[in-house]
Amino acid sequence: MIPSPDPSGPIGVFDSGVGGLSVLRHVRALLPREDLLFVADSGHAPYGDRSPDWIRARSIQLSEWLVSQGAKAIVVACNTATAAATSALRAHLALPVIAMEPAVKPATAATRSGVVGVLATTGTLESARFAALLDRFAAGIEVVAQPCPGLVEVIERGELDAPATRALVAGFVNPLLARRVDTIVLGCTHYPFVRDVIAAVAGPGVTIVETGAAVARQVERRLIEASLLTPSVAPGRDRLFTTGGETAAATARLLWREAARVELLDL
Repeated sequence: MIPSPDPSGPIGVFDSGVGGLSVLRHVRALLPREDLLFVADSGHAPYGDRSPDWIRARSIQLSEWLVSQGAKAIVVACNTATAAATSALRAHLALPVIAMEPAVKPATAATRSGVVGVLATTGTLESARFAALLDRFAAGIEVVAQPCPGLVEVIERGELDAPATRALVAGFVNPLLARRVDTIVLGCTHYPFVRDVIAAVAGPGVTIVETGAAVARQVERRLIEASLLTPSVAPGRDRLFTTGGETAAATARLLWREAARVELLDL
């Protein structure tokens, strides 16, 4: 018999790398008493070039490890893993699974020109889930999809404002501006960490939309529905892990907070 999740357990969160910390910070802000358990699978980043079968198997492996550590819910803080693995995770796990999706719906509400750009990995943009998202919410809107090869890798290295990073971002954003987009969706959890660089290229007339805050609200809703909010009144604890070695751990500390302890995980 599978035991029921414990309300005192942590919220388990994983991503292909450090990008999921952009979601984790919203969960921490909204749910300050919850314990958080995060895995950055930086040793296998990026997921965007992996096969759906590989991503599905890896997502199940990471989720099972989080559950073994007492996780009461799983947050898939990765758009590529969401597209490939969400259905399998929900069938496999007897606890809430909260997933991502690019913020196409709010972007279509925000646009004035009717042209929306989406920055994302190739895996996300080519997924059936993304196509379904466009069918549901983008009727009458022109959506310009822009894959961003290499951007996850520079963020994983902590090169957030290096000249090469700015040049890479410009190469992805300028084609969107040429198509007259006035709203840009950050369709990968890594990209909020270079939001200022994207905004500098896009200019003040372009609205930038991300999904971290919406995901945090969904986490809260699902915990309430399942009666899994923590009974603790103490501030929640953070435990951060990476499969990527010391370099990935240093980037995670940079993005979360310098004093954070990031443990190495061999999985």
